[in-house]
Amino acid sequence: MMDFFEIYKDQIIYASKIIGSVIILRLLTNLLHKWLLRQESKKYPDEPPRAVNWVRRILNALWLVLGLIGLSFLFVNQEKYDALRHNFRLILYLGIVAVVTIVGAASTNMWFRLSIKRKIVNAEDPTSFKFLRYVAIIGIYTTGILFALLAFPSLEGIAKTALGGAGVIALIAGVASQEALANLVGGVFIISFKPFRIGDVIKVTDTMVGTVVDITLRHTVIRNFENKMIVIPNAIINKEKLINYDLGEMKICERIEIGISYDSDVDLAKKIMQEECEKHPLIMDNRSATDILDGKPVVRTALVSLNDSSVTVRAWAWAQNYSDSFEMRCDLLESIKKRFDSEGIEIPFPYRTVVLKKEKENEEDLKNKEETIKKEEGQK
Repeated sequence: MMDFFEIYKDQIIYASKIIGSVIILRLLTNLLHKWLLRQESKKYPDEPPRAVNWVRRILNALWLVLGLIGLSFLFVNQEKYDALRHNFRLILYLGIVAVVTIVGAASTNMWFRLSIKRKIVNAEDPTSFKFLRYVAIIGIYTTGILFALLAFPSLEGIAKTALGGAGVIALIAGVASQEALANLVGGVFIISFKPFRIGDVIKVTDTMVGTVVDITLRHTVIRNFENKMIVIPNAIINKEKLINYDLGEMKICERIEIGISYDSDVDLAKKIMQEECEKHPLIMDNRSATDILDGKPVVRTALVSLNDSSVTVRAWAWAQNYSDSFEMRCDLLESIKKRFDSEGIEIPFPYRTVVLKKEKENEEDLKNKEETIKKEEGQK
């Protein structure tokens, strides 16, 4: 045993150092992980520690792989020694790049999240920060991948060109699809020209009405009034003609239209609609000072169209915002319908006149039938 130790003394000491270093590094990594968890829970109690956990896993795996490579030096000849040393440096480089990239992306994401929260608390618009957060995080991960590619000779030229700046757009255009690029450009246009912001109530179509909750590189997310999320690609929403109820003045003119029969009293119907609208608690007086002096009513009513079986009466009712106008419209339709029923104003069904014609049999058809009957009787 002593002879074996004396013969392989240097190799045993070397292996012991490698194993001891791996154990110490893993212990230090776990201690650092626990300390970072405590610090993060104090500063950001509501944030899950995903980045810290990923860094621990990568470092522990890195120490283990490097330790195995270090032990492999004991069993290779001089020819493979250089290859192992190259692999050792390559894995160490990739591990460091991965850790730096994850830490950088997590720190940037955390900074943006806190900035967005501060803007929301201060009643400021967080749209630009939300969009830039995605751009910054993707930019950091892309840069990390390009630095990782520098370690491979066959890809070094592409990485240097992209990192130089001239090939970034060409690289993205070559890898990404046309649709993805259109969505990205659409997101940039939305942030730049601000047709809507996060928190605005918009209407894209009759079935897509809601509050904007997020604008990403690829799509815009709307929460409708049924609490369902509508995800619309930026390229599509950029082409649509949409209504932004929170852009500029928030007051809204709600048009209440009801069809009545031709036999009903139009003046009475207009009076009922005006009275029901003016007594609603959410109605807004949008009259100017001149209109008030002239004695114009708060709610204007008029006969606007003559239809096939009805005439349409319209009331222009103003509300403070979209939510009030929607609630007011639902209430008014119900209250006006009840008043119409009690006052004898008819809301007609469509009328249709159906004419049934009976075809007369001509003489030739009668003769043919008689001949057919005679033949059948003769055969019998």
